[in-house]
Amino acid sequence: MSPATDPPFTPTWVPPTRIAVHGASGSGKTTLATALADRLGVSRTELDGLFHQPGWAELPADEFRTAVTTVVDGPGWVVDGNYRQVRDLVWARAQVIVVLDLPRWRVIAQLLRRTVTRSARGAELWNGNRESFRNLLSTDADRNVVLWSWRTHGRYHLEVPAEARAEAGHARVVVLSDRRAIAGFPDRLVCGAL
Repeated sequence: MSPATDPPFTPTWVPPTRIAVHGASGSGKTTLATALADRLGVSRTELDGLFHQPGWAELPADEFRTAVTTVVDGPGWVVDGNYRQVRDLVWARAQVIVVLDLPRWRVIAQLLRRTVTRSARGAELWNGNRESFRNLLSTDADRNVVLWSWRTHGRYHLEVPAEARAEAGHARVVVLSDRRAIAGFPDRLVCGAL
């Protein structure tokens, strides 16, 4: 065919625009979600930011579900977080579910560095909330994010990917197990090399 009679180029791959990102605290969910949202040109929602109200008060379940429904009813989004009480809402609309499954030692090292830095700087997380050295030294896993991550880390190896495959059969489930795979995932997703 000559250029004058060639059919117009039609791309065969349209990147997904509704993505859920899961992983242990400190695994890099928000970093990956931000990169994906930027690359895809869609919004990013951190579930912690919706759930944790000022003074670390928890948003009531019905209000949390309503807020998440508003997000996932949109045409394109990346949601990061691990809340079972809204997982059904997110997974029902997600086209891709990403699970970060880094080794525990790596996650804890990243999390310690992040927590100490945030605590030292007094960095605001969401709604005026800040991490503190007091919480880092607590033996209560509900207050100490490092203990929480240590205890929940194993879920992201088998449990969450298996649940995603069973409960969201329409979605592509991708497990990323090393930093190189995580860093390259946004580009692979956009070009269709999953």
